[in-house]
Amino acid sequence: MLLEGSRAIVTGGSSGIGRATCIRLAQEGADVVVNYYSDQERPDADAVVAEITRQGRRGIAAKADVGSEPDAVALVRTAVDQLGGLELLVNNAGIEKQVALTDMSLDDWERVLRTNLTGTFLCMREAARHMVRAGGGVIVNMSSVHEFIPWPGFAHYCASKGGMKLLAQTAARELAPKGVRVVSIAPGAIVTPINRFVLDDPEAKHAVEEEIPLGHMGTPEQIAAAVAWAASSQADYVTGTTLVVDGGMSLYPRFV
Repeated sequence: MLLEGSRAIVTGGSSGIGRATCIRLAQEGADVVVNYYSDQERPDADAVVAEITRQGRRGIAAKADVGSEPDAVALVRTAVDQLGGLELLVNNAGIEKQVALTDMSLDDWERVLRTNLTGTFLCMREAARHMVRAGGGVIVNMSSVHEFIPWPGFAHYCASKGGMKLLAQTAARELAPKGVRVVSIAPGAIVTPINRFVLDDPEAKHAVEEEIPLGHMGTPEQIAAAVAWAASSQADYVTGTTLVVDGGMSLYPRFV
């Protein structure tokens, strides 16, 4: 197992890529704090905890708004206190909302940046403080191919992911001498609830698949596998970079 005895937090862990990551980390030997945002998500988080338990590992469901400083502090404290330590943080929580730039309200902008970028910063900072004291750890940020591919209608989302890219790289520079690695994972088009608006529209789904050289959207489990590897000792010479997992989407197959 890649992560035997590790203690981890996965933000946004109740569904989609977060859910698959929690389960994969448990399969690789980690105990996992499953973060969720609202009471509506609690049953899903509990179901993930039950699956972690079936893998013989310890799971804890923890409600937190990652964009809230007190909540982020409490989330890391939960892992340290209840699991006995923290070697891995996966910053996975993220939201998106399609809206044209000229129609975008400040509230639209701030809501996405608060969760995707500020939430990543707060959880990273708190986890890094503990990891530095403990002598090391790994932070994996769930970015996107839209940290470098523009996406009309999603200026706030692209800005948040572009910001995450340089946040991760800068943090990697600062934390490397202290034994903490920072790695970004950039999924392409993945079959998750956040992409329901594409999956439910056959024409939109076909258009997306035409942009992918491998010809199909990816699965949460494929992203979770990349997270597990990046977090493991097999990747202990990897920091400050982005691992793109996109079926070749970023090769721009329709550009001639």
